[in-house]
Order: sequence, then structure tokens, then C-alpha cells
Amino acid sequence: MKARVLAFANQKGGVAKTTSTLSIGAALVERGRRVLGIDMDPQGALTYSMGCDPDALDETINDVLVRRLPLDKVVIHGEIDLCPSNIDLAGAEAVLLAKTGREYALQRALRDGLDDYDYVLIDCPPSLGILTINSLTAANGVVIPLQCEALSHRGVGQLLETVRDIRHFTNPDLEILGLVPTMYDGRSRHAQEVLADVGSRYDVRVLEPAVRKSIRFAEATQAGRSILSFSPSHPGAEAYRALAGVLEGEEASQIDVTEPELLGAREEG
Repeated sequence: MKARVLAFANQKGGVAKTTSTLSIGAALVERGRRVLGIDMDPQGALTYSMGCDPDALDETINDVLVRRLPLDKVVIHGEIDLCPSNIDLAGAEAVLLAKTGREYALQRALRDGLDDYDYVLIDCPPSLGILTINSLTAANGVVIPLQCEALSHRGVGQLLETVRDIRHFTNPDLEILGLVPTMYDGRSRHAQEVLADVGSRYDVRVLEPAVRKSIRFAEATQAGRSILSFSPSHPGAEAYRALAGVLEGEEASQIDVTEPELLGAREEG
């Protein structure tokens, strides 16, 4: 059985897209799944989050896309397997734009590797350029991490328009799996209103539970680990475990995702 390929996409940066990719990947590994993460961001955020120095790498996803190096030649083994990235990938955009079938470069690269994994999770760059188009063309489904604030909210419409174009031109079977609410502060009326509005506004499923804001995520990134290995019992880790179950077709579990350090804080708004 070939791997299920999921793209984590949002053209707005800073919405916990990389955190969601790694955390859900780690949760799927806990469930016994074989997971490959692909870092399609020239900034190498997923690579760094897994404890690798992007600048010290000799071969990356750039070599797979441009030189057609086999995917397994660049994979690094860790919490999840990783096809890493660094700033070299920024040059791939110009190279791919000059090639015929440029939208299918990642899909071609994955053809011989899908039997080795149950899931391939693609961390897309914060843009709607050729690297994101490659990711969406190669994917079975797209997951949209969404920070619960207005500016993040506004970008969802643009991404959904891109998904419609992808369905029309390169990948008619691409499925929108839903929005993952991140950095959620249940004390804030604004966050509550954004969360309530976004699903109905765009007619997109909101995946539950919401992932609450916490400094622990930044600490886990600094340590080069997912929140699940850095702080296994943290509410954020439990939330991502539940979200992994939802993506596998389970009903959302009613778990307590309250961040202890926020208890007793005054409600905003």
C-alpha cells in the first residue's frame, strides 16, 4: 500500500505549520506508522526543528528536485524520517520554472519511495509559489494550520483558491482535510470569534481539538525535538495525538487541552 501524502500549507508564516507537521508526524509514529517528513521550505524550519543544522547538509530535497537524486539518498533518520532542506532550495524555484512539467517534480521524486512509508508529510513554504504548487500536486490531502487571529484568517481564502487551481490543472483528487487551529487562547474573545467564523466562512472542516498557545513549543524546537518527545504529557502533545487520530479517521476525543500556566488569567476582550 502506497503512503498517504499530506501537505501542510498556509502562505502566512508563523502559524505553527512546521510544528504541526512534526508533531502530527511524531504522533503517527507513536501509533506505529512509518512517517517521512519532507521540508519544502528553503528556510529549513522542519530540518532545524528536528535538531539538524541546515547549513551543514551536503544533500537535500534540492538535489532530489534539481539533480533527480533518489529520495532515499538524502533521508535522515530521527523521530520521523526526514528529507531535509536548506537555502539551496531557493534556487530550485528558478530552475524548475524553466522545466517542462515543473509542477510534477516532487510527485516524480516520490514515486519510488511511497512503498516504504505509511505517511509522507510535506511542510510547505510560507508562499504560494512553485514549491507549494509541487507539494499540493504530489499530495492526497492538504491540512491548513491556522493561527486564531484575523490576519491568518484572511489568507485562507487565497490558499483555497490555489487549491481549486491545483484541482483543475494538476491534481483533481486533492482533498482539503481541514483547518488545524493553532496558538489558540480560549480566554480571548477574538480567538473564539475567529475559530467560530472561519469554518463556516470557507465551508472547511475545523479539526479538533484546537492547539493552545504555549512556550513549550518554542522550547521543544530549540531542543530539536517534537513536543511529544520533549514534554510527552503536555496538553499540546495530547492535542496533536488527538489530531493524528482525526486524520486517521477517528472521532475527535474530548481531551483537556488547557495550558496550566494560563489558568487564572484574566479574560481578554
